[in-house]
Amino acid sequence: MKVILKNLTKKFQSYNKTGKSEVIAVNDFDFEIPDGKLIGLLGPSGCGKSTTLNLISGLEKPTSGQIFFGEDDVTNLPPENRGVGLVFQNYALYPHLTVRQNIYFPLENLKGKEKLSKEEMEKRVVNAAKMVQIDELMDRKPGELSGGQQQRVAIARALVKMPKVLLLDEPLSNLDARLRLQTREEIRRIQHETKVTTIFVTHDQEEAMSISDMIVVMKDGVVHQIGKPQDVYDHPVNLFVAKFLGTPPINVFTGKVAGGKLIIGTEEVMELSGVEDQEVYVGIRPEGFILQEDGPLSCDLKGVEVTGRDTTVVSTSAACLNTEIRSIMNAEIKVDAAQKCVRFALNPNKVKLFSAQTEKSIEFKAVRG
Repeated sequence: MKVILKNLTKKFQSYNKTGKSEVIAVNDFDFEIPDGKLIGLLGPSGCGKSTTLNLISGLEKPTSGQIFFGEDDVTNLPPENRGVGLVFQNYALYPHLTVRQNIYFPLENLKGKEKLSKEEMEKRVVNAAKMVQIDELMDRKPGELSGGQQQRVAIARALVKMPKVLLLDEPLSNLDARLRLQTREEIRRIQHETKVTTIFVTHDQEEAMSISDMIVVMKDGVVHQIGKPQDVYDHPVNLFVAKFLGTPPINVFTGKVAGGKLIIGTEEVMELSGVEDQEVYVGIRPEGFILQEDGPLSCDLKGVEVTGRDTTVVSTSAACLNTEIRSIMNAEIKVDAAQKCVRFALNPNKVKLFSAQTEKSIEFKAVRG
């Protein structure tokens, strides 16, 4: 089931010391979510991603705009008639009911043409439990389950209705790091098997990029970029998107383009073409630094972190806006931690330029010597 959002806007009334004001939580969201895909809504707290999910589910009514499921306008349709499955951060399981009863519960409320026989309901409950691999826990109650198991019950309960659209609102936030990794892989597997259109809300960019077919990056209710995760990472449209995606984050320097040369501080770090002389922000991904004795970019070495597979060189520069510069390289590369200065060449594919005035991305071509 494709989901179409047309100029979707949601405004809330806010009250403070100066009186009543208007807050735009979602601002003119225009997007078609393809059938059977998993879409990640990504952004910092307060960006409007959960509000967008609530609008799609029907829990909130838009101030303006339309929502379509396929060709059907569901903008004013109540939540129970939209055919959506919802999974929340806090699981929302009934503590006095068993796993079986929790999954069974939504089916008991079906009416009219959707009403099922007891045999059909039991079959669906068993199939949903098997899909999330909790079929051996059916007689336990939520208090007897781990956080990951409870989350699986919540997903099974959402899937048992065979929804047209599955909505997940920060479903992994309460899990520890290892369980988060395991459960997000399970969500991806389940989505592949069911092929149900899924919208996944998270503030964790690594989480969104690892399982989503496409990601939507939001800030202050505005969509900044939509695309495949790797494409958005490699080609951010502005400085906000570049800084939001990536762990460790992109290293941002102040610089300028002059006479076909990119200058950071007083150092000419790269020759390029296609860019007018101007002040710029220079974003360098951690994997874009190449350790080189005569490299054009010099930084003050602060430390070396060896984590087995990788080595992280930690340094600083007066031209860098980050507190510290983190450069990641193969662990086989040995770095003398006693030296005061390190020099780098740069991988042009991992260097991003942004206008100092608009913070929008600037396309360029590196001139290789």
